[in-house]
Amino acid sequence: MQTWYSIIPKSPMLSIYIWIIFCIMPFFFIIQSFALWQIILGITLILSYFLCHYFSFSARPGLKYMWISFQMLLNIAMTLVFGYVYLALFTAFFIGNIKQPVGFYIMYGLHIGFTVLSIVGGYFIFLDLFLSQTPFIIINMLGVVLLPFTLFSRTRRENLEGELETARERISELTVFEERQRIARDLHDTLGQKLSMIGLKSDLAARLVEKNPEQAILEIKDIRQTASVALKEVRELVADMRAVRVEEELYRVEQILKAAQIKLRLNGDKSEIKMPILAENVISMCLKEAVTNIVKHSKATICRISFYQSDDEFKMTIQDNGVGFERSDTLLGGSGLKGMQERIGFINGSLEIESDEGTTVVLKIPLAITHQKGENIK
Repeated sequence: MQTWYSIIPKSPMLSIYIWIIFCIMPFFFIIQSFALWQIILGITLILSYFLCHYFSFSARPGLKYMWISFQMLLNIAMTLVFGYVYLALFTAFFIGNIKQPVGFYIMYGLHIGFTVLSIVGGYFIFLDLFLSQTPFIIINMLGVVLLPFTLFSRTRRENLEGELETARERISELTVFEERQRIARDLHDTLGQKLSMIGLKSDLAARLVEKNPEQAILEIKDIRQTASVALKEVRELVADMRAVRVEEELYRVEQILKAAQIKLRLNGDKSEIKMPILAENVISMCLKEAVTNIVKHSKATICRISFYQSDDEFKMTIQDNGVGFERSDTLLGGSGLKGMQERIGFINGSLEIESDEGTTVVLKIPLAITHQKGENIK
């Protein structure tokens, strides 16, 4: 539900001024045209109407319809007693903010019906007045008919967009979880038995070193053979994964930033990136998520991406000159940041986020034990 004064949500100060004008108009209309007792009655009805309108926003869902009904009755009274029809716009505005479709259509239909009937009755009672105000009455009726539908449609669209974004985040979380579970199952099925065998044979070889050195050497050779088979199976498993190279992701990132009119400053040699496919997949996904956050939230004009790979570590820094955010917001961040932390943690990496004149994301992954000498890790 919107705030009580929000007729034009994107221009709050302007909406307050319009609201004040609409609130003053009925008092001005009654004071200049009627006797003292009528003025007192009219002010009482107007104040009662605004009170009902206020309670409509703060009441529980079931009681809202009661207060809307009171507003309709006061609309009819003001129209038939004083010839003032424009309070119907206030009621139309509130009806447009009802979220339940059934309640909206019932109140919408009743409001149009009562407004039309009261205006027809007003033409019989205040013929000259209503004839002189016919253009404004027509505009008022158009507002009563169109305003609720406009507000209701916008509210539905915003709710659907929010639900869609939540669903996307949930799907992203489930995708990451399912992929992690699949990798864990495959690694367990592939390596579990062989690693257990290696452990048992290592214990056996340790006991045989002094008692039977020749048998210990045979056990060590078996360990070596088993380890080679396990390594081959892991490589086959990794080869089946969808490889997302950092170089490819950097190209896509460049296109995204260009479309968002954000300048890219790239520092690093893409040809020097050499790491296991799983680690490169994770880095690519984290890079994509970080740049997506920059485009959606940072209001930045420049994005700097730098990366460096040594023998034991790969480090990537994504920095923007945007608005940044509070550290508490970072720690309690959305599913995007949580997904990055989970992905980078899966390969024993680290994620650091700083917000000082923009936002800086630092990704680090260890590369110390990735391959044996003379073997290609790609």
